[in-house]
This record gives sequence, structure tokens and C-alpha cells, in this order.
Amino acid sequence: MKHWLKLGALFALLLLLGACTPKTTEQVAVAPTPPPPPKKEGPCRTFKDLTYPEEALRNFVLYRDFLKVEDWTQAFDLWKKVYADAPAADGQRNTVFADGIRFYERFISLTQDSVLIHSYVDTIFTFYDEIEQCYPEGGYVPARKGFDLYYSYPGRASRKEIYAFFKEAVDRDGIKANDFVINPFASLLVELYFDKQISLDEARKYQQKIREILANGLATCEGKACERWRIVESYTPARLEAFETVKGFYDCAYYTGKYYQDFLEDSTNCDVIREVYSRLKWGGCPESEPLMARLIEAGNRYCVKEAGPAELAYNCLREADYDCAIEGFEKAAEQSTDAAKKGQYLLLIAKIYYASLKNFTQARKYALRAAGAKSNWGEPFILIGRMYASSGPICGPGRGWDSQIVVWPAIDMWVRAKSVDPSSAAEANKWISRYSQYMPSVEDIFQRNLKVGDRFYVGCWIQEYTAIRPAN
Repeated sequence: MKHWLKLGALFALLLLLGACTPKTTEQVAVAPTPPPPPKKEGPCRTFKDLTYPEEALRNFVLYRDFLKVEDWTQAFDLWKKVYADAPAADGQRNTVFADGIRFYERFISLTQDSVLIHSYVDTIFTFYDEIEQCYPEGGYVPARKGFDLYYSYPGRASRKEIYAFFKEAVDRDGIKANDFVINPFASLLVELYFDKQISLDEARKYQQKIREILANGLATCEGKACERWRIVESYTPARLEAFETVKGFYDCAYYTGKYYQDFLEDSTNCDVIREVYSRLKWGGCPESEPLMARLIEAGNRYCVKEAGPAELAYNCLREADYDCAIEGFEKAAEQSTDAAKKGQYLLLIAKIYYASLKNFTQARKYALRAAGAKSNWGEPFILIGRMYASSGPICGPGRGWDSQIVVWPAIDMWVRAKSVDPSSAAEANKWISRYSQYMPSVEDIFQRNLKVGDRFYVGCWIQEYTAIRPAN
């Protein structure tokens, strides 16, 4: 009996427990795990596009740190991972692409294999294309492509193709175009116009844009940017002087602003009076202009009239007919029995070629003829020195080695002027003092395995041997 009572109590307990246990068919619903977002394709992936961005962020920070200490191997290994995962980084800057360009530029510097170099350059331009795809605003990419093609990989594209990149950059950015665009763009603008590959209207339009960009850069620059704009200022206006040989390219205001000050500083010098009047006449300034009237009055007072071919030549020069003036002075020199007169006529031809026609080779030829006609005369060598010193924008980018070494043969000429004509010493010393600061530094000379005082050949149009000198 007790046994059955125990079984009954156990059965009742099981019933009670069963009543408190949920039924297996009434399970609590659990929300399913959502699938990861689709991965963005192409070069514009960012950290936010990754399912787990922490590793890519960590690799980004690490490779940038390795770059700072120039641990190129570890930096590149980590950079490759970031480039594969999130090449656009945070989507706000092109850092990963720019660092890729930096890596491959270094690879180029470490090899002489032309096949490898070509492959590396292809990769660099792929990075530029990806920057353009992800950050299309502004003219940065065409500007950088043009710059690299002009300076680093000149055989990869034609001059016209490189010009087109700079033109696109300037069109996009307007007066805020990058400073590194201006010097090569100005040089190509001049070259292509005189090679008849761009029109007069296009040349005139873009030289004006270049001047506006330069003016804005100088007016708004800060810190180190100002030094870069001053480099542009030292080169570009001088390079654009080539257009002065094109009648009507620049107007009266341009020539007045550039040349009239020369007259104000030396208003009784007949050569100066004639040159300034001729330049303003070439620029289309009418004789009714007060400034022209002052030049005419000074010419009548200080310039002695000549007869024969010289008179005709001076008339042609006054009217800015330079071919006629050269022909007339050539005849006057041939007919003259006075060595001093003969030398003066030949030197006038040299000055026309130099100042008005920008033909330095012909200018030097006639300056040397003038020096041969009149002995112990320093002025022709002063002029040749000025031609050499002003050739920086022609023989190089305006600053740097190629533009600086032209000062060496210039100083040779000024020293020569003093040696043959002591009366020219003051003028020669003025130019030597002005340009000595622009010679290469001792460090630049040393880096090229050269020595101060060694003989050195300067090419370009100058083609003279000279002595290596450091800047003062």
C-alpha cells in the first residue's frame, strides 16, 4: 500500500513539472544574420566599403609610418594590401594612389632595364587614371601627367600631346592652376606657335591666361608656395618675350609698361631713345600719344642725324621695320671708313637681333664683328654677356642647373670687356655683381662630381667652354 502511495506522489510531481515545461513546438523566434553588404568594385573602394575595415586601417597607418623612416620594403608590402582592399582610403584624399606613384618612381630610379622602366611608367599613369576616376574635380591629374611627361618621361608623348594636358589643366582650374604647370606650359606654347602647330588666337589667349595665373599666384601665395611662384616669375615672362617678334601680338600698353622706364632712366642716351621709340612703334603706339611725343622730342635733341644708308637705316628702325634697318646698317658699315662708326653700325644690328628679333645667334655674330671693327671696345662683350645671362629660360627651366650655368660664359664676356676696355669696368662689374648670385651652389657642383675651376662646356645656343664657379 505504501509502495503505491509513493508511485502516485511521483506521478503527480511529474505532471506538475510537465505543466511548467514549454512545448517543443512553441520555440522563440531568432532574427537571421544579415548578409554582408556588397563589396564596391573598382579603384574607389574606401575603408567604409569593407565588412571588417580594422585591418586595412591598421595597415594604412603602419605603411605610412614606415614611409616616414624610408623603410621602403615593409612600407610597400603593407601598401599593397591597402591598395588591394581600400585604394581610396577614407574617400577624402588620394594618398594611397599618390604613394603608389612614389613607390614606382623609386623603382624606376633603381633600375636601368628599359622594359621594367616602361612597365613602371605604365603603372604610374594607371594610378593617375584612378585618381581621376575617384577624384575628378579640378585639373590636378592632367597637370601631373603633363608635368611628368615633360620632365621625367619626355619620349612617351609628343610635345603637342603634353601641351594638351597642360591646356586642359589650365582650362579646368582657371587662375587657380597649379604653379608647376606654368613654366612648361609657357615653353610649349611658344614652341608650338612658332612651329605652326597652334594658331595666333590660341597663343594670345593662353599667354594672357598664364599671366593672370601668375599674378594671382603671387598675390595669394603663402609660405613656401611663394618661393615656387617666384621661380615661375623668373622664367615665364622672359619665355613669353618670344611673342614680341610677332607684330601685333602685344599691344601698346604692353610695350609701354615694359620699355618706357628704360627711357626715363637714361633719357639723353640716343641709343636708348631710338630703341624705346622703336619698341613702342612696333607695339602700335600712335605718335599722338604723349609718351611718344616725349621720345620724338628727345630724339630730335640728342640724336645726330646721319646721311646715306645710315639715315635710311635709322628711319627704318624708328618705324620698327627691322629687316630694312638691318640692311641699311649693313650697307653703312660696308661703306664707312671710320672704324668707330663701322663698329657702331654693326653693334646696332646686334641689338636689333637681340632686343627686337630675339635671334641670339645672329646678335652674337654681329657683336663680335663690331668688336673686330673697333679695337679696345668693351660694349660688344657686355652685350654678349647679357645675351648669355638672359638665356636661362631658353636653355633651361628658369631655375636649376641648366639655367644657372649660362652665367659662367656671361661672366667670361664681362671680364673680357673689362680687360680690353677699362672704361667699361663699371658696367661690367654691375652685371657680374647682379648675376653672380644665380650661379650653381657648391653643393650642386659637388653632386655632379665636378670641381670649382674645372673647364666646362655650356651647350644650348651658347656652345662655349668656361670655368666652373660657385654662387657668391
